[in-house]
Amino acid sequence: MKVNAYGLSDVGKKREKNEDSFLLNEEIGLYLVADGMGGHLGGEYASRLAVTTIEEVLKKLREDPESTLTTEDSVDTADIGERFKYAISVASARIFEQAARDPNLRGMGTTTVGLLIQDGKAYIAHVGDSRAYLCHRSEIRQLTMDHSLVNEQLQAGFISVKDARNHKFKNIITRSVGFQESVDTDLQVRDLEPEDRYLLCTDGLTNLVDDEEIKKILSRRVIHLGKSSKGDPPKGDSPRGICEKLIDAANKKGGDDNITAIVITVEE
Repeated sequence: MKVNAYGLSDVGKKREKNEDSFLLNEEIGLYLVADGMGGHLGGEYASRLAVTTIEEVLKKLREDPESTLTTEDSVDTADIGERFKYAISVASARIFEQAARDPNLRGMGTTTVGLLIQDGKAYIAHVGDSRAYLCHRSEIRQLTMDHSLVNEQLQAGFISVKDARNHKFKNIITRSVGFQESVDTDLQVRDLEPEDRYLLCTDGLTNLVDDEEIKKILSRRVIHLGKSSKGDPPKGDSPRGICEKLIDAANKKGGDDNITAIVITVEE
């Protein structure tokens, strides 16, 4: 199967700087989105450090699974999911250590959502309220569960879905990478299937664009850029076109936060 991906980030309409980061490494099958927070410099620093550290650790473990692990916990380096969770834990420790050294970075942290494709499987890991969606044959589902105060209240039945969308505390997350030295990462594993389409995104998108609109944009037939044999322009959207449409949709609804999206498509 062939995997195609594209990522895009936009500062939005209200923010002066972009504290989101994303990464695409097709060589090792790694795709990451992070939404930083904390201080004037902390958010941007934390999100960038998270994605670069996760990539670095996974590349080292891919090259040498017996690499020395910087943890007292037992990690099965033959298990790809365990490698992914370990890489995120290393990122959390590094961000925490940097914040402890520099008062200007104190309290920083970041959400992280990632997709790691290995041996015909998709490993989805996340911390915080950045999300992963799967669209397959026009059916879309949210794969991740937000680690947020509002989502906990929603799951407990204290508030409705409508209340959650407009809740004044909707940006308060209960778990992040780097705010504490260690972090608990949620992980799930799925078999890759043709026509799978994954979306990784920050809450700058999902706070403004509802799932139904995301579905309409994400479920459009994906094509490669170029022309047909007859010289006609192609019909449908490329992964890049889908990212652009998603970000445009959020900006049209106010763009009150940074917006980042990665679209990954799976083909025969």
